[in-house]
Amino acid sequence: MKAVMPIIIRGTGSFVPADTMTNEFFASYLDTSDEWITKRTGIKTRHRVGEGESTATIGIEAARRAMDDAGVGPDEIDMIVVCTATPEYPIPMTAGLIQDGLGIRGCPAFDVNATCSGFVYGMVVAGGLMSADGYRNVLVIGCDTLTRFTDYQDRSTCILFGDGAGAVVLSPSPHPERGILYKNIGADGRHLKCFWVPAGGSREPASVGTVNERLHYMRMRGPELFKVAVTKMESLVGEALRATNLTASDLAMMIPHQSNRRIIESVRTRLGMPEERVAINIDRYGNTSSGSIGLALDQACREGKLKEGDLVLFLAFGAGVSWGTAIVRL
Repeated sequence: MKAVMPIIIRGTGSFVPADTMTNEFFASYLDTSDEWITKRTGIKTRHRVGEGESTATIGIEAARRAMDDAGVGPDEIDMIVVCTATPEYPIPMTAGLIQDGLGIRGCPAFDVNATCSGFVYGMVVAGGLMSADGYRNVLVIGCDTLTRFTDYQDRSTCILFGDGAGAVVLSPSPHPERGILYKNIGADGRHLKCFWVPAGGSREPASVGTVNERLHYMRMRGPELFKVAVTKMESLVGEALRATNLTASDLAMMIPHQSNRRIIESVRTRLGMPEERVAINIDRYGNTSSGSIGLALDQACREGKLKEGDLVLFLAFGAGVSWGTAIVRL
C-alpha cells in the first residue's frame, strides 16, 4: 500500500545520562524493594541528568547522533520539532536552544508537548508540514528530564522515571510505498489530572506556598491511569491494523512507549506477538516520556533488528490524556 505520508526515517540517534539509579537506591530509604519494583513496573535501573545536563543538552546529543547516522550536516536541516514535557525554561522554546547548540541557523524550530505521546505527535506534525510545504530534512527529537520533576518522597511515582532522548531525521521517501502508512493522534482532557504537575504554570504560579506543599512535582492516580492506558492502547492497535489491512504477523516490530512492563505485556499478549518483536527497554531506562520511543527505535536499528522495508508500529499513551499510533514502512 502507498504511504499516506511518503516520509522516511533517514537516521536515528539516542542519548541517556551517565548517572544511574538502581532499585536498591530507592529501597535504601523508602519502604520498597527491588522485587516489588520489578514485579510492579519491570524497571531495574534508570538514568538521571547531573550537573550541567538538562533537557536541551541530552536532546542535542541524540540529535547529533541522528544527523551523523543520516549523513546530514547542520546546513541541511530545514526544521526542528522538539517533543518534551520538561522544557528548559517556560520561555523560550527548548527547540531554539537545541537549534543553537547544533549550529543550525534560520530554520523553523518549535516544541510539542504531548507528554509520553510526544514523539508520535512530533513525527505526524513534521510529516504533515513536510508533505504540505516541501521541507526536506526535519529533526524530530523526543527528550525529557522527568527526574527534575519527581518527588523522591512519593514511593508510588519516584521509582518510575528516568531521563533520556531519542531523535530521528525525516526525509522525503524515494518510493511511494515507504513512509508513514497510518497515523492517529488524539487526546481526552477529561483525564487531565490522572497525571500532572499542579503548580508552576499560569494557573498556579510559583510561591512559597506551592513549594512548601510540593506542588511542583508530578502527581499521579496510578490505578486509574493504568486502566485507561491498557484499554486505550489495545484499541489503538486494533484500529491501526484494521485500517491498513495488516495483521500483527506483518509487523517486524512494535515499539511502544515504555510506561510499565505490565501494560506492554498486556498489549503484546492480546496481539499474539512474540517477545522478540516488541521493543522493551523499560528495565534499563524506566519511563523517559517523550524520549522513550525514539530511544527504543535507535537501539533496535543499531542492534540490527530492523532493516529497510520493515513495518514498524509505534504506540504511545500519556498524560493529558494523549495518545498516538503510527505504522511506518522503513
